[in-house]
Amino acid sequence: MTDSARTGRPGQGGNLLSSDILTYGVGKSIVILLFIAFGLFYALPNLYPDVPVVQISGIKAGQDVSAETMSEIESSLNQAGINVSDVELEDGKGVLVFENTEEQLKARDLIAKTMGKTVLAGLNLMPTTPDWLAKLGGKPMALGLDLQGGVHFLLEVDLNSAIEARVNAYKEEAREAFRQDRLYYKSQTAGYDDDSELWSIEFKFAKEDAFNSAFEWAKTNQQNLSIAGEQLEDGLYSLSMTLSQSEVKKIGDDALKQNLTTLRNRVNELGVAEPLVQRQGANRIVVELPGVQDTTEAGRIIGKTANLEFRLVNMDASPLSRVDMDSERFDFRGQENRTTVLYRKVIATGDQVLDAHSGIDEQGMPQVSIVLDSSGGKRMMNATQKNVGNDMAVLFIEQKSEVVTQPDGTTKRINQKDQKVINQATIRDVLGNRFVITGLDSRAEASELALLLRAGALAAPMYLVEESTIGPSLGKENVTSGVQSALIGLAAVMVFMLIFYKVFGLVANISLLLNIVMLIACLSMFSATLTLPGIAGIVLTVGMAVDANVLIFARIKEELANGASAVESVKAGYDRAFVTIFDANVTTFVVALILFLIGSGPIKGFAVTLSIGILTSMFTAVAVSRFLVTLIYGRRPVEKILI
Repeated sequence: MTDSARTGRPGQGGNLLSSDILTYGVGKSIVILLFIAFGLFYALPNLYPDVPVVQISGIKAGQDVSAETMSEIESSLNQAGINVSDVELEDGKGVLVFENTEEQLKARDLIAKTMGKTVLAGLNLMPTTPDWLAKLGGKPMALGLDLQGGVHFLLEVDLNSAIEARVNAYKEEAREAFRQDRLYYKSQTAGYDDDSELWSIEFKFAKEDAFNSAFEWAKTNQQNLSIAGEQLEDGLYSLSMTLSQSEVKKIGDDALKQNLTTLRNRVNELGVAEPLVQRQGANRIVVELPGVQDTTEAGRIIGKTANLEFRLVNMDASPLSRVDMDSERFDFRGQENRTTVLYRKVIATGDQVLDAHSGIDEQGMPQVSIVLDSSGGKRMMNATQKNVGNDMAVLFIEQKSEVVTQPDGTTKRINQKDQKVINQATIRDVLGNRFVITGLDSRAEASELALLLRAGALAAPMYLVEESTIGPSLGKENVTSGVQSALIGLAAVMVFMLIFYKVFGLVANISLLLNIVMLIACLSMFSATLTLPGIAGIVLTVGMAVDANVLIFARIKEELANGASAVESVKAGYDRAFVTIFDANVTTFVVALILFLIGSGPIKGFAVTLSIGILTSMFTAVAVSRFLVTLIYGRRPVEKILI
């Protein structure tokens, strides 16, 4: 360590305007103070973490929860030894606040067991940030899956089913057009051709004039398909419509994007804070739900590929009769040995649903009220207008995935499509875009079906590939261990700086604390999710910030050793070390940016905190520490500095 007591030469430029007086620009000082105030303000909400709550609502739509019910629930929880921190009742819904997630889970299970027939109990996290702070945009950092606990799903999208559905839609459009124009064909097929490795549709005609008219229609109306025609050896005329590879890729990408949107909507319906729903690879989707403890419900809602189809019933078909090509036979849900025959033509589907809400009818049975979009409502009106007195059915379609153990001990995932009729009723009047579905097994099923329809239909089936759960207690342990490691590292660095650099070490320590505050503020403001690797990024940022100060202070000591004055040494230390500090941080920032762009999950969390930490450390290590040095040694002649 070196003391300096020299009279310096006149300073040249920069912020040091005198040979023996250390100064800093007023404008720069104001900017620094504003940034520090900004950091303190946006970091403040993290002193008010979210608390676990159980939300209480009525079992029926529109049913309010009374104060007596809340008192009864609180009393039963106290008798069971479950401590309730606070009870709130507002707008007919109750909230029970707990100190930890263990108490929250116990309370939810007890309420569901004792009062499940009268109220619904849901898990959630309630913010405790003061209203004045929240109105100004302050909110705490979101904790990731590894810190808060929750569930991780890896889903695989069956893109071939989406392509097959599109091919069938093209086929049905062509069949309907040919029927209306009386272009009779001998046979039709649609699907994937193993020989050509292409998806195609083929119609065979006996008459040349019908083939020519069909060919012209296809050229005009199916411009997304490659149209070809030829006369076969048996005298028939073949019309083929083939999907190009680019069209197949587009259908797959569109299906994946729609599934991503639908999953995000479903997650929003679950009320999960800061969820992660993102694409992984060509046909997989990752879903992470921090804070979710009811993994069974979450997995059922997210992984279920449920959809509805509204079809007319073939009134001419008997239960034992042979089914025509334009019809299909389906079983009734929950009714053994009962079947019905439906036309293949679909009137409307679940993806045309604008709104859906569950409730009960006059007999107390569950029902779902549905509102269709304009195209669905128009098709429903046209179909029912021509079929008053006939029956219409609601077909419930669900994709299921089951892991089966093979005789050799290996496991194989089997995907199945479950299609059953849940409702059949006579069309008494012309229907529009609003109607009601009945025939459901329970209120819970009606509520779940309404949720799925509101969130939107999946464009392609998805199958659960991987599921992992992190309990809230393990997440709490991760938080504790992560914070402890960060504090230990911070304390060791601060002691080192104080011992080796005295007053300048104190300056570095204050800058270091402000760096962490500003890093937390940025994470909170940008709604970034803090993960365990993110904490590692913060610890690394601490080391990088100190490294910048060490470079500056080493340069100052070197200038003092060369005979420069105290003021000139400080100026030279900051000015000449800046280039080295900047180059080192830029290269690290580029690496962090690459990690963020190509990484996922934990890697991306690490990259986010590291990137923000690099920017804040550059600011605090260079600008803030220089400002603090000026506060200590400025406005008076400097003859000695302790470094």
